[in-house]
Amino acid sequence: MAQYSRIEVATVMKETGMVPLFYHPDIDLGKKVLKACYDGGARLLEFTARGDFAFEAFSELNKYAIKELPGMILGVGSITDAAAASLFMQMGANFIVTPSLREDIATVCNRRKVLWSPGCGSLTEINKAEELGCEIIKLFPGSTYGPGFVKAIKGPQPWTNVMPTGGVSTEKSNLQGWFDAGVTCVGMGSKLISKELLASKDFEKLEQTVRDTLQLIQTIRS
Repeated sequence: MAQYSRIEVATVMKETGMVPLFYHPDIDLGKKVLKACYDGGARLLEFTARGDFAFEAFSELNKYAIKELPGMILGVGSITDAAAASLFMQMGANFIVTPSLREDIATVCNRRKVLWSPGCGSLTEINKAEELGCEIIKLFPGSTYGPGFVKAIKGPQPWTNVMPTGGVSTEKSNLQGWFDAGVTCVGMGSKLISKELLASKDFEKLEQTVRDTLQLIQTIRS
């Protein structure tokens, strides 16, 4: 079962401001990525379950995090149905992220009080997700909507917490745009953990990139 409550997860998302996204079938590689992110200051990671037997990789990574990385919160993304959500929660997923709004996923996550973040692209979807108990909305794909969309919805709904994913990079101008618009945190995948970096296995560079990005987010916020 989850090691962290939905409120604890939401709080860490808000405090750190960034959720790295990562998937690779190689478990040993995954552990090194996880540790590099952790050593760089990240305290969350979304494992995007997009490959065959992804649940086996996640299970090993979560066991590793629980044993070796105190305070590291692992969740699972790219979840498209309630059965998959239940499977990963059985393996200790601390949060569930979906590409679209699915009420069946909301129901199974709420039963276990596990945070779930659905991909939304309209104010109607956002309102529905919040009615279903969502703490942090995933704006997806972020590149399609942009910071202007976030600013517009925060006007009438300042209580809405938004996490854009897709279209977020480590550049200051990009992050400045999102956080000035009022996002709660950002989800960052290939712009943070690139294919080139994984191929070269430059985990020291990844650690430094994570550290620099988190510091930049804190500077922008202050």
